[in-house]
Amino acid sequence: MERLRDRTASTWRALAELPVVRRYALLGGVVAGVLGGVAGLIIGLRVYPPTAWFAIIEVGLPAAVVGALLGLLLGAVARETSRRRVGYSSPER
Repeated sequence: MERLRDRTASTWRALAELPVVRRYALLGGVVAGVLGGVAGLIIGLRVYPPTAWFAIIEVGLPAAVVGALLGLLLGAVARETSRRRVGYSSPER
């Protein structure tokens, strides 16, 4: 249990060190990809169970790409909003 807690903490630290735009894109892609994969599994099992694994890829992969693009857009908006609020520009974040 302790190892899992350490791995989780190190993962969150690594994620926090990423620039805000990349962080949003990564999180958007992962969340949308997982949701799309679950939706693909459900659809695949209802339509034709022997090929349900393909439906996971067929729905999950495009969902991940769309999620990453939306995360990229939202990350850019968040970065610009924070720059304007604070009053300075940072080259990395």
